[in-house]
This record gives sequence, C-alpha cells and structure tokens, in this order.
Amino acid sequence: MVKNKLRNGKYAGESKVKCDGLHTLLARDRSVENWLNNQVAPAYDALKADPSRAVSADQLRAHLAAEHAKTR
Repeated sequence: MVKNKLRNGKYAGESKVKCDGLHTLLARDRSVENWLNNQVAPAYDALKADPSRAVSADQLRAHLAAEHAKTR
C-alpha cells in the first residue's frame, strides 16, 4: 500500500505515508473515545438507572424494519 501511494505520486516519501496513516489512526481513536464518552456511557447510565427504558430484541427488529421500509 505504501509503495502504491508513492507510485501514484500522492506522497513524497514513505515516512509521509506512515505519518498520515498514524494521524488517521489517532483521529479514529479520538472519534471512538468521544462516541463512548458522549453517547454510549450516558445511554448505559440511563438504562442502569431506569431498566424499564430497555427494549427487547423483537422491538428493536420491528423498529429497524419499519425504518428500512420508509427508505424504500
């Protein structure tokens, strides 16, 4: 992959390709961390505080099927 990027002229050297790759991984890791902290953890805490908010697998499937039907 690195050699292909170099052949295509997108990068001046292997170190630039690797650096760009590391920056991309770092951005992805930050994005996942933000998602976990800002969405997953609060949802877990809310469900733990009020288990009646949970939906069954059948309810989830029905909801997803209804949403999918809207997009057709």
